[in-house]
Amino acid sequence: MLRLAAFAVTSALAASAVTAAGPLPPLPPLGRLLAAPDRLTITVSSTGNPRANGEYLLECNPVGGNHPEAERACDRLDVLAKQDKDPFAPASKRQICTMQDGGPATAQITGTWQGHRVDATFRRTNGCEIARWNNLEPVLPGGRS
Repeated sequence: MLRLAAFAVTSALAASAVTAAGPLPPLPPLGRLLAAPDRLTITVSSTGNPRANGEYLLECNPVGGNHPEAERACDRLDVLAKQDKDPFAPASKRQICTMQDGGPATAQITGTWQGHRVDATFRRTNGCEIARWNNLEPVLPGGRS
């Protein structure tokens, strides 16, 4: 009987502690909990900036790799994920793009993001492609030559 009373008191205290602390934050989706961390290989060339050109590893959740702005790059990817946008999707063939040249910069991104395989190419060949590149800065370094 004493154990039952102790259990009741402990349960009541635990319940009041949870109530006092407020509700717990929601858990991330189960798929996100079970997914491997985001891991992207980013190869950049012809930016006109030798410090931007090269191959970088970007890991998020937790942040790691040799990307020069890993924390900011992972933050940008988190914002895009919360907006439910795929930053790696190609530009729509149905949109009208300005005919401007953003220089010879190219980038290839491969790996996984949000549990999905990524294999995307970026160029700065017209207004749509320039906007697509800029949308991913600082994951991609500034491609302005």
